[in-house]
Amino acid sequence: MGSGSSGNATVIQVRAGTRLSHLLVDCGLGIRELDKRLGVAGMLADQVDAIFITHEHGDHIGCARQLALRERIPVYMSEGTYGAIGRPDFDGLLRLVCDGEVFEVGGLQVRPFTVPHDAREPLQLTCTDGALRLGVLTDLGHVSPHVLQELAACATLLLECNHDEELLMASSYPAFLKRRVAGAYGHLANSAAATLAQSLLAAGTLRQVVAAHLSEQNNRPELARQALLDALGAGAEIHVADGRTGSEWLSA
Repeated sequence: MGSGSSGNATVIQVRAGTRLSHLLVDCGLGIRELDKRLGVAGMLADQVDAIFITHEHGDHIGCARQLALRERIPVYMSEGTYGAIGRPDFDGLLRLVCDGEVFEVGGLQVRPFTVPHDAREPLQLTCTDGALRLGVLTDLGHVSPHVLQELAACATLLLECNHDEELLMASSYPAFLKRRVAGAYGHLANSAAATLAQSLLAAGTLRQVVAAHLSEQNNRPELARQALLDALGAGAEIHVADGRTGSEWLSA
């Protein structure tokens, strides 16, 4: 429903028998805007079964507490993230999780894992319905062996393609910010994302990649798509999420 510095929010839907369950990954929008975008997706806020917050940055945490309290939705995050947002009262709805600690949302098994990013204890995640595995990977500076291991069995990957390295270096960003974005705890460049996707394709499971978290100033959708296309060829479907509207529903 949104992917980038203007606000991140992704809905993962799973069907178990006749029941649909929904996990909202990040909530980096104002609550009115979130309600609006859920409506565009054909949902109401009370259909969200759980919220997972990857880290404390404003474009990810957004209205999470407000939404959780209004709709009585459990919120999952790390201890570090909770500390970084000042330990507010979630009225019993908070669930603290850590790297490798699996939890369930309806028919979905969710496995958080740590990533190298400049936040207190950032987590990304994989989830599965028992048949297919989906990975969500945004906001990291480099692909560590641990990240690669956690994503190894993913069929679909929501993957940060934050910046084109040449555009970043030529941008009006001050030098310190360029170093931060391109650094080992910043954000993933198109080339690094493509290398990761290529390695997962070689492992034999990857079928679909959604380029996400594109910088409005330092990237272009066509550059992210081309980097992935050069790496994957016809081996996997490639989609690019729009910064302000996200993407349509995609089937894993």
